[in-house]
Amino acid sequence: MEKVIKTTIFLFLISTAAYTQENLKYAETINPADLKKHVFILASDSLEGRETGKRGQKKAALYIKNHFKSIGIPPYRGKKYYQKFKVKTKRHVCKCEDCDVNFIQKIFGNRKKIKGENVLGYIEGGDIKEELLVITSHYDHLGKHDSLIYNGADDNASGTAAAMEIAEAFMIAKREGFGPKRSVLIMAVSGEEKGLLGSKWYTNNPIYPLEKTVANLNIDMIGRIGDFQKEPNYVYLIGSDMLSTDLHNLSEEVNKKHVGLRLDYTFNSEDDPNRYYYRSDHYNFAKNHIPVIFYFNGIHEDYHKPTDTIEKLDFNKIKKISQLVFLTAWEIANREERLVVDKAK
Repeated sequence: MEKVIKTTIFLFLISTAAYTQENLKYAETINPADLKKHVFILASDSLEGRETGKRGQKKAALYIKNHFKSIGIPPYRGKKYYQKFKVKTKRHVCKCEDCDVNFIQKIFGNRKKIKGENVLGYIEGGDIKEELLVITSHYDHLGKHDSLIYNGADDNASGTAAAMEIAEAFMIAKREGFGPKRSVLIMAVSGEEKGLLGSKWYTNNPIYPLEKTVANLNIDMIGRIGDFQKEPNYVYLIGSDMLSTDLHNLSEEVNKKHVGLRLDYTFNSEDDPNRYYYRSDHYNFAKNHIPVIFYFNGIHEDYHKPTDTIEKLDFNKIKKISQLVFLTAWEIANREERLVVDKAK
């Protein structure tokens, strides 16, 4: 009996060591060329700014869906890749600077139905597959106004490309026998620019139980040097310590050991006047007491303007942040213990 126990412990340690050693191998599959390929499509004029409910957003959803299919992710529950939603919103969608909002609302009414799709890539886990890590990025943007196309290369083709490559890294690992212990849901979200509609729909109508969801890592704008920064080797982290000391410590350790970005917590406060903690899709998970990290490069001169275009992106920066997200996700998905929520209000 003692020999059996020792053998079991030995095999467990070997397995754990293997997972630890393989993580960097798969992180290296995330590279600038593949990231640029995705952004080139998503931020192209042909997608007309990817406004939720419009033709360009539907084309973007199809592109992401086809990527999931090509890397071997099956439809969730064997049925489909899309979680469709239709909601009413008061969000004003016109982008002209001199528009009379009240006049527009009188003509078109105060509430408009918005139809969108979240694109789901579900990677089933191993012996803890009932628990789930969710990685999100919104792929919608502001659309087209008159002749101006809001390409949204940084906001948020950059984060969407990262999520697509992270999905591929996990699938390569799974094919080679190193699939995650917990399940991983890669969710490209629409409706973010109209009030976090897609992520709100998901958390109100979850495909997988929220009580089994261990964390959300959200990627939104990671391709530029933001205002108040002088060099690219940084990322703003928001929310990592809001609900879970475990998550914050794990994030710090992964970065220190493997990546070496400067983690900037300038905006990591519920009282921050910019209110970034409330302004992207992670918040709909956080308000359900699910630990989150929001990865963000900050606002820059082209934010929400037609000049947010691909040639201004730093793809080495996107690669490095994407690898940090992947390696953090790898640790969360493969650690024995679930992250402890110790700060929920």
